[in-house]
Amino acid sequence: MKSQNGFLKFQRIFSASVIPVSLVIAFLVFNFIMGANGNFQGNNPANAPIPGNFLGVIYKGGFIVPIIMTLLLTVIVFAIERYFTINKAAGKGSTVKFVETIKGSLSKNDINSALAECDRFQGSIASVTKAALIKYAMLEKDTSMTKEQKLLDITKNIEEATSLELPSLEQNLPILATISSLGTMMGLLGTVLGMIRSFAAMANAGAPDSVALSTGISEALINTAFGIGTGALAMISYNYFTTKIDKLTYTIDETGYSIVQTFAAKH
Repeated sequence: MKSQNGFLKFQRIFSASVIPVSLVIAFLVFNFIMGANGNFQGNNPANAPIPGNFLGVIYKGGFIVPIIMTLLLTVIVFAIERYFTINKAAGKGSTVKFVETIKGSLSKNDINSALAECDRFQGSIASVTKAALIKYAMLEKDTSMTKEQKLLDITKNIEEATSLELPSLEQNLPILATISSLGTMMGLLGTVLGMIRSFAAMANAGAPDSVALSTGISEALINTAFGIGTGALAMISYNYFTTKIDKLTYTIDETGYSIVQTFAAKH
C-alpha cells in the first residue's frame, strides 16, 4: 500500500510539472532555435525567412506558436506516459487467457492456483481479481452471514477494488480531452491574429507592405496547421486510451461476474 501511495504521489507531481516544463522548453526552442539569426535574410529575425528554411517559417507564426508547442509537447508526454501505464495495468500476457485460467481454477475450487495466477499476471485486472478472491476465501469460512449477504459482500469488494484502480488509469486523460479542443482554438486564434496583420498591411496607403503582408499570412497558416494538428493528435490519443481502459474495465467486470457466479453455484 505504501509503495502504491508513493507511486500515485509521484504521478501527481509528474503530471503537475509537465505543462510548466513544456512551456519553458517551447519558449526556449522558439526563441533560440527557430528565432536564430541564421534562419532569416540578413541575419535578422525581423526579415523574411531564408527560402526553404522551415524553422524560420514557423517562427513567423508569432507568439501563439510556443503556446501551441507547449500543448503539443504536453500531448506527446502524456500519451507516452499513458501508453506505458495502461499497458502495465493490462498485465503480463493475454487477458482472455487470464480470465479462462481464473474460471478454470474456480471451477475446481482451487483458490490458491487462482491467486498464484494473479501474482504472475499482475496489473489492475489481477489486483481487482486477487482482492475478490481473498474475500471469496474469507467468506467460505464465515458461518455468520447468509449466502445472499456473502454474494453482496463479494460484489461490493469488487466494485471498491475497481474504483481504486480506475483513477490511476484515467489520470491525465481529461488534459488530453481539453487540449483536443484547446489546440484547435489556439490555432484559430493565431489565424485571426495573422489575418488582422495581413489586412493591416493591405490597408496602408499606396503599395501594401509586402513583408508585413507575407508575415501575417504565414502567421495565419502556420498557426492553423499547428493548432489543428495538435488538437487531432490529442483527440486520437484520448480516444485510443479510453478504448483501452474500457476493455480493461470489461475484463474486470467479466472476471468479477465469474467469481460471484461460482460462489453462488458452489455455496
